[in-house]
Amino acid sequence: MSFDSIIFGVVLVSAFGFFGWNLRRLIRYVQLGREENRFNDIGKRIRNVLKIAFGQTKLLREPLAGILHFLIFWGFVILLAAIVESIGEGLFPGFSLSFLGWLYPALIFLEDLIGVLVVASVVILLYRRLIATPRRLQVTGHSKWDAVFILSLILIIVLTMFGQNATRMVLGQGESNDARILSVAISGLFSAPSADFWYSFFFWGHMLSVLGFLNYLPYSKHLHVLTSVPNVYFSSLGPKGALKPIDLADETLAKYGATDMEDVTWKQLLDGYSCTECGRCTAACPATNTGKLLDPKKIIVDLRARTFEKAPLMIAASDKGDGNGSNQEVLGHQLLDNFITEQELWACTTCMACVQECPVMIEHVDTIVDLRRGLVLNESRFPEELKATFSNLERNYTPWGFGHSSRADWAEGLDIPRMADVKTPDILFWVGCAGAYDARYKKVTQSFAKIMKIAGIDFAILGTEEKCNGDPARRMGNEYLSQTLITENVAMLNKYGVKKIVVTCPHCLQSLGKEYRQFEGEYEVVHHTTFLMNLIEQGKIKLSAKGKAKITFHDPCYLGRYNDEYDSPRGIIDMVGKERVEMKRSRDKSFCCGAGGGRMWMEEREGKRVNIERTEEALALKPDVIGTGCPFCMTMITDGVKEKEASESVQVKDIAELVLEALEPRVS
Repeated sequence: MSFDSIIFGVVLVSAFGFFGWNLRRLIRYVQLGREENRFNDIGKRIRNVLKIAFGQTKLLREPLAGILHFLIFWGFVILLAAIVESIGEGLFPGFSLSFLGWLYPALIFLEDLIGVLVVASVVILLYRRLIATPRRLQVTGHSKWDAVFILSLILIIVLTMFGQNATRMVLGQGESNDARILSVAISGLFSAPSADFWYSFFFWGHMLSVLGFLNYLPYSKHLHVLTSVPNVYFSSLGPKGALKPIDLADETLAKYGATDMEDVTWKQLLDGYSCTECGRCTAACPATNTGKLLDPKKIIVDLRARTFEKAPLMIAASDKGDGNGSNQEVLGHQLLDNFITEQELWACTTCMACVQECPVMIEHVDTIVDLRRGLVLNESRFPEELKATFSNLERNYTPWGFGHSSRADWAEGLDIPRMADVKTPDILFWVGCAGAYDARYKKVTQSFAKIMKIAGIDFAILGTEEKCNGDPARRMGNEYLSQTLITENVAMLNKYGVKKIVVTCPHCLQSLGKEYRQFEGEYEVVHHTTFLMNLIEQGKIKLSAKGKAKITFHDPCYLGRYNDEYDSPRGIIDMVGKERVEMKRSRDKSFCCGAGGGRMWMEEREGKRVNIERTEEALALKPDVIGTGCPFCMTMITDGVKEKEASESVQVKDIAELVLEALEPRVS
C-alpha cells in the first residue's frame, strides 16, 4: 500500500470514527425520551418508507420543490456508487467497479446523467434560497446559511466527481469511459502533463467534501438526511389523528403530559432531528397564516434545540453520578416557557394541516397536545375562558352552559325513538352537543332525522343518556376529564350493545370511531354525509332536479384530513346544485375554520380571525351557498358571512339541509 493510500486510510478511519461517535451521541439523546412501541407491522412500515421516503410522495405535493428534491435525493442514492468507487481508489490505486460486468457501463452513464440533473437542481435551489425566496423559506441567520452551505457542498461533491472522472480519462485509467457522457465532454479541458495534479486535486476535493458533509450533518438542520428515512419508518400506524391516552392509574408517572424534552417519547425527539425546516407546515398552518404566534415548525425546532441543550448534561450527570451541579441553571429550564410559550400552544386548532404537509411524517399535533396536557394537568394553566368550559363539561356533560335535562328537546314533535325504549335499533344517531343545543345546528339535526325517517331507517337516539364525546377536553389537554366522559359513554353504549353509529359532527366521528377503541369501545361510526350518499346510491331517497344554487364546499378538518372523506359531500352537491365551485385551499389542503382543538371556546385575540380568512376565500367565488358538514364550521363560517355583511346574498347550509330541500317529494 502506497504512502498516499495510508494517508487516505487514516483520514477515512478518522472521519468515520468521528461520525460514529456523533451517531452514538444522537442515539443516546433519543433514548432519553419516553418508551413507545413503534416496532410493529414491519411490512407496512417498509411500504411507507418506499412510498413516502423513497417515492417522495409528500414532497411532490409542491411540484417544483418536490421534483428538485427528488432529483437530489435519488442523485445521492445513485452517486453512492461513485463515492464507493472513489474510496476504493484511495485505498487501492486503480480500483473500479468494473467487475460488475455489463452493469458497469450503465451505472457510470447513469452517474453522469444524474450528476448533471443534481447540479441543475442545486443551482435552482440556491437561486430560490438567495434570490427568489418563497415566503415559507424566508428565514435569516443560521438556518438560511446552513442551507446554502449544504447545497454548496453538494455542488462541490458532484463537480469534483466530474473532474475526477475527466482527469482519469486523460491519464488513460479506467474502463468503459465513453459511457461517462459529460466527463468525456470536459476531459479536453485538461492536458496530459497537468492531469496527474488535477486528478489528485479533484480526488481529495471530492473525498474531503463527502467526509466533511457526513460529519457536518449532525450539527446541521440537514440532520434529516440521516434521520428522515427512520422517521418515516417509525411513523404512526394507528388510527389517523387519534391521540394517545395517558394511563392515569399509573402511579409511577411523575407528571402527566409534557413540560420538558424527557417527557415526550423517543419518536417525538426523533421528529426534532428530522425537521427539514422546509416550512411547509408553517405555510399550511391557519394560526401562522392569520398572525398568531404559533409556528408548528418552531415547535419542532425548539424541541430539537432543548434536546441538544439538556440531553448532554443529563447524560453527563448520569455518567458521573454527581448531579452535574455546575449546570443546574440549564437543567432547571424546561421546554415549556423557556422555549415554547403558552400563547403558541393555545393558538393551535389541531387541524393537522402541518402533519398532512410534512414530508418526513413529523407528528406536530401530538407534541402540542402533550404540552397542553402538561400545562393543564400539572399546573392548571389554561386560558381563563376554559374554566367555564371545563366546569360545564363536568356538571352538564357539554362544553356549553345548557342544562343536561334539555339535551333531547330538539326532537320534540318528531316522534324519534329513544334507545331506552327500543333497545336494539340498527343505528344509533349520536346527536352531539352542538346538534342538541346550538340553535342553528339543531335545524341540521332535525333535517337529518327527517331524512332517515323518510328513508325508513331503523334508528334511535340516546336523549339525556348521551354526554359530550370528550373530544374538546382531550384536545384542550384535560385528559382526566376527557377519559371520565369517554369511559361513561362507552359503558352506556356497550350496555345497549351498540354496533353502528351515525354522527353529524366530524369531531364525534373521530372520537367515537377511533379513540373510543382505546377504552373498549368498538363501533362502526359513519358521518352523515357518507350515510346520505349511501342512501341516495341505494335508492332509499330520491332527489328532485338540480336547483339553481352555485355552491362551494368547506372541507372540515376532522372530516377530511382526519377521516379522508372528501367525495360524498361533493357528490351530493353535484346532484342538488347548479354548479359546484372549489376554493383554492380545498380537500386535503383545506383551510381550517378556526374552531378545532378547543378554539371554539377560546377568544381569538391575536391577528386576523381564522374564520374571516376562510370566509373571504369562500366569498371570493361569489357562491349562493357555502356548504358545510360540521357544526363548528357552520358556526364559524356563518359568523364570518355576517361580519362580511354577505348574509343577504350567501347562505351557509349543511349537506343534510341541502338534501332535505331536494327530496322528492319534499318534506318540510
